[in-house]
Amino acid sequence: MEKLTVFTGTGVPLRRSSVDTDQIIPAVFLKRVTRSGFEDALFYAWRRDPNFILNQDAYRAGSVLVAGPDFGIGSSREHAVWALHDYGFRVVIAPRFADIFYGNTAKNGVLAALMPMESIELLWKLLEEEPGLQVTVSLVDRTVTCGDVTLPFEVDDYVRWRLMNGYDDIDLTLQHEDAIDAYEKMRAERFPFKPKTIPALTTPVEYVSSAPEVKEPWDGPLADRETATAGAAE
Repeated sequence: MEKLTVFTGTGVPLRRSSVDTDQIIPAVFLKRVTRSGFEDALFYAWRRDPNFILNQDAYRAGSVLVAGPDFGIGSSREHAVWALHDYGFRVVIAPRFADIFYGNTAKNGVLAALMPMESIELLWKLLEEEPGLQVTVSLVDRTVTCGDVTLPFEVDDYVRWRLMNGYDDIDLTLQHEDAIDAYEKMRAERFPFKPKTIPALTTPVEYVSSAPEVKEPWDGPLADRETATAGAAE
């Protein structure tokens, strides 16, 4: 996962509260079997409106979203964060987030920054007065800079650590790769009768025959076939 320490991008003022995950990405798009390419689904219903904020030229390339309270409520679909990230948003700023959505952002390289409503109102005002204004978000000192204004934001220490190091769940697991390899080796030696761990996609696949193969078709009595099969196995 890409590291996020200091990020600068176009700010987008989304003057909406209680934005649920179905508004972020409708359920119909969850049928896709990939975890990328969801940028066309972001705010799908709202983007049918030509006056929606992302349809305005100054905000089309937005990457810092400033929203109202209770952003990401509703279902726990991780696709909501995927859609935001695929569109280009690396930061979402709001006074309050749904817990599951907040957890999903950290796992997918998106910062959910908490700011009081007064600060959100000020950012909305600045971004609307000067469409296309750049916003700089620093995880190093936990600040948001918009024009001449610098405001603090809150972020969980663990989330901050993950984002600054670019750790998704797989990266965190691979930090224990030596211990995992040692355990798998011990398990194979001490418990050879147990099923083997499924090999990684990068290693050759071992095919196991579930039954001995009879090279020639059997046309005789069915009762005699077991004898022929056993002979072929020997």
